[in-house]
Amino acid sequence: MVLGKVKNFFVSYDCFNDSNVPVFASGDYVSGRVIIEVTGEIRVKSLNIHAKGLAKVRWTESRNAGSNTAYTQNYTEEVEYLNHRDILIGHYRDDDNCEEGFTVLHSGRHEYPFSLELPQTPLATSFEGKHGSVRYWVKAELHRPWLLPMKVKKEFTVFEHIDINTPLLLSPQAGTKEKTLCCWFCTSGPVSLSAKIERKGYTPGESIQIFAEIENCSSRVVVPKAAIYQTQTFYAKGKIKEIKQLIANLRGDPLPSGRTGTWDGKMLKIPPVSPSILDCGIIRVEYSLMVYVDIPRAVNLTLNLPLVIGTIPLHPFGSRTSSVSSQCSMAMSWLGMSLPERPEAPPNYSEVVTDEQHQNNFELNAVRDELEGSLFAYIQEFRFQPPPLYSEIDPNPEQAIITQDRRSDVCPSR
Repeated sequence: MVLGKVKNFFVSYDCFNDSNVPVFASGDYVSGRVIIEVTGEIRVKSLNIHAKGLAKVRWTESRNAGSNTAYTQNYTEEVEYLNHRDILIGHYRDDDNCEEGFTVLHSGRHEYPFSLELPQTPLATSFEGKHGSVRYWVKAELHRPWLLPMKVKKEFTVFEHIDINTPLLLSPQAGTKEKTLCCWFCTSGPVSLSAKIERKGYTPGESIQIFAEIENCSSRVVVPKAAIYQTQTFYAKGKIKEIKQLIANLRGDPLPSGRTGTWDGKMLKIPPVSPSILDCGIIRVEYSLMVYVDIPRAVNLTLNLPLVIGTIPLHPFGSRTSSVSSQCSMAMSWLGMSLPERPEAPPNYSEVVTDEQHQNNFELNAVRDELEGSLFAYIQEFRFQPPPLYSEIDPNPEQAIITQDRRSDVCPSR
């Protein structure tokens, strides 16, 4: 009997997203199939799968041990996140002479499903860096008698989700710095920089609105700029290796001496980048927005604002709340607006809702009450109810006089 051959041997994942890309998170089930296509009949001792997730760091450094002696120091570290094995066909046997227990695969295509649950504990997001990586994969091994095992491996992506709709990541980020320029024995005026962004958390594809004010009291022409940086930090054997990469940048208009410039929401778009990695013990991926002033023949005036690149985008409600709060705070900061000492009285009810609207509303309620029930009529009627009465006459004038006398003894803040 002429033994058949394996024509195709590969791993295929079941994708449940629109992009048809195998992406999973902690606690998800990873499912798929091991597919074998054979020509003729083959005997199989076992078909195994091994799922693994590993964060690995590796780099080398040259060391000098003397005048003519040098050696290379290796720094490696690993963290295991997933280790799962399963047998899809047969069982592992060391005896190739035994004719019993083999599975015969006939000519054609054979599919063997598998499924495994990722750990519930937080996993590190898949990542590829210069000195380290975080990888997840499923490896299938086909064992046949008298032949070397066939092995195939296919990776899948894991995202440890970061929801930017949290108070910490929705909080505005701001800072102020100043620098005085010196040239030999002459002292130039200072250059000051104030910058603010509406929140700390963003997702790839979003644009960061930058609000900044630059005051140039020096004798030089300066240029305001901004840039997004990614910092990769690797840890191994007590050593640290750090790489900083430019992700995106923009340039403002030159600012002559004695002038002040402002950025009223200048946009800087975040390109497609990997999410922040903050929970891995040997690899960290962090981001920052650098707003700085390029000063000729001097060290730049730099302001760093931390960023977190997440996977769950901003909800509409969170976006509105964040936008409103940030705009109010920015207006107070940059324009110096102050609240009036006495609030204006609200308009009369008759100025907002006319008698004709009020009468038409009751007629409309009567018709809709028959069609849709009393609840709809109650909601419509509530819309046009007059507000509580407002009076500019203080009901407790004596208490107000006492409070005013006490305040007169206190030194005003301004």
